Amino acid sequence: MSTPDPSFRALYDAHFNFVWCSLRRLGVREADVLDLAQKVFLTAHLKLPEFEGRSLVTTWLFAICQRVASDYRRSARFRREVTTDAAAMDLYGGASEELALSAESRQRAQAAGAILNKLPEPQRLVFVLFELEEMSGQDIADLLGISVGTVRSRLRLAREAFSREVKRLALAQGTGRKEAV
Repeated sequence: MSTPDPSFRALYDAHFNFVWCSLRRLGVREADVLDLAQKVFLTAHLKLPEFEGRSLVTTWLFAICQRVASDYRRSARFRREVTTDAAAMDLYGGASEELALSAESRQRAQAAGAILNKLPEPQRLVFVLFELEEMSGQDIADLLGISVGTVRSRLRLAREAFSREVKRLALAQGTGRKEAV
């Protein structure tokens, strides 16, 4: 058995948590995320010699995550069990942080994940990249191969849909408060 390429090992060690969280935010079930993370890193390993450094490594890895998660969502396995559990979107970072969340915070994360999963994929991707990954509009446009205007439009639509759903949930819970999520 050969030893991994040192540059690949460094890539894996430095970005495993990013890939894990990105896959969760893209709707991958917790039970499947490790397998899909391995697919992401296998693809990255095969494509590493072609990576020219014209973008951030995380941007490149996120693009791979997006393709892997998209294939996953199209699979029959995913359609049988749509994710809405608290860890679905891991909005707060790594698993250790999630365990420390209060029950109420976990419930909010679960609701936010469910709302994000309802958004059309193009809107969800832009929302996740901008709001959670804190990428710029230009970086998102470059990553997705769309114009900055399209990024802004999708982000606006996603924010509006997210806000409507938060308000609907708040009213359904009888709170009437925005803090329901």
